[in-house]
Amino acid sequence: MSFESCSYRQLIWGLLVVLSSGLQSEHVRGETPARRPNIVVIFSDDQGTHDVGCYGSEIPTPHIDTLARDGVKMTQFYAASSICTPSRFGLLTGQNPSRSQDQLLSALMFLADEDKTRGIRDHETTIAEVLTDAGYRTALIGKWHLGHGDPLFAPHEHGFGLTYGHTAGCIDFFTLCYGNTPDWYRNGKPLVEFGYSTDLIADEAIRYLNAQTPDQPFFLYIPFNAPHFGKGWNDGDDTTVNLLQPRPQELERVQWIEDITRRKYAAMVVALDDSIGRILDTLEANKLSDNTLVVFMSDHGGDPNYGGDNRPLRGSKATLYEGGIRVPCLVRWPGQIPAGELRTQPATALDWFPTFCSLANADASENTTDGMNLTPLLTRNEASGPREFFWETGAHSELQRGNWQALRVGEWKWVRSPNEGESLFNLHDDPNEQHDLSHTHPQQMKQMQARADQLATEYRASAHKKRPASRK
Repeated sequence: MSFESCSYRQLIWGLLVVLSSGLQSEHVRGETPARRPNIVVIFSDDQGTHDVGCYGSEIPTPHIDTLARDGVKMTQFYAASSICTPSRFGLLTGQNPSRSQDQLLSALMFLADEDKTRGIRDHETTIAEVLTDAGYRTALIGKWHLGHGDPLFAPHEHGFGLTYGHTAGCIDFFTLCYGNTPDWYRNGKPLVEFGYSTDLIADEAIRYLNAQTPDQPFFLYIPFNAPHFGKGWNDGDDTTVNLLQPRPQELERVQWIEDITRRKYAAMVVALDDSIGRILDTLEANKLSDNTLVVFMSDHGGDPNYGGDNRPLRGSKATLYEGGIRVPCLVRWPGQIPAGELRTQPATALDWFPTFCSLANADASENTTDGMNLTPLLTRNEASGPREFFWETGAHSELQRGNWQALRVGEWKWVRSPNEGESLFNLHDDPNEQHDLSHTHPQQMKQMQARADQLATEYRASAHKKRPASRK
């Protein structure tokens, strides 16, 4: 029977949606180890799938690569968005960014007046709040980018006991300013420091780890601002300027890369890798490694204009082709997660909220999440069956000239691009999205369009519903 046969096709479609919905409703179930793990999330910025050594990059990342050697490498892992702000919202809340009250579907711009009134809201519960209630210490060290104009948007108002770093989408790596506006804080108070931001973030993380004691687990979120471009200041015309900001010592280590933009970017990746190595060494020195789950991933695909590389995947940052949303992801937990294995099952950053809740035995019953518990996949490689993923971005930055939407169900993926219209791909046969099947599979195309419209409407409607009171 042909797949295009209506009754058979509808049966398959129904099974995919039911399986996906059913599995996602199981988001907090799963085994909890006798001793709850510490959790460290290392979140790089604008780092493409081809910008990590163990994923085939020419850029040396030996410290990051140890996480693949000692843990699992995810080969079909997705960010919550292809843009910084919504990606972070999805990671921390477990909710599709289209559910956000302020429709955080594009990057919050630091100097835009309208964006000073937008951010993560009090009732939008973060994983830090849930883990705090479960007895964890919590810290955010690095880039926030979920609101800066109102103190209520600040990270210490959203469950983090210690906060350190900057609020804007990017920063000058040396002056710690957005252009000429200082943007460096500890626990919400302006902080004057001197150094390279990648090093400073790692230094603070190391201080935090050195202060931990075995009587209480911790959740440490480290969103580095590297290798995202820096935000400098042009004194000549009093404007901000985007620029890659490597140091000479790292440039020397990648001098063999011919393209100057790629070389600068690579040098920033090398500095990032060194900092991650120091953090991993500190875990080991404090005998914390064995009971610490470490997750490394990027917030979305790389930006080729500033040296990022997503090849062979199509697209880049701000698009919803695979190159914009598929990211490197490595997970290590000695004795619980096998070493040196691959995980080919599709998964998403939205899954970390229910996964962490399950491992921490935290009560997330009051929270709507769009992810599922990855513990069976990570520990035993248990496949969950076909899943459904939806993405949406807004038109609000120099990168985006219109709204994007994408839906993946099983191996089928539908994309709505403001520039190229609507397309349909089979990712099993065409992982690089080179062959549009919308004309040869019109019924599949129609079903994907309808489901995407349904999800967009559902998610936006939920953004205005009353939710449980904040824990604050």
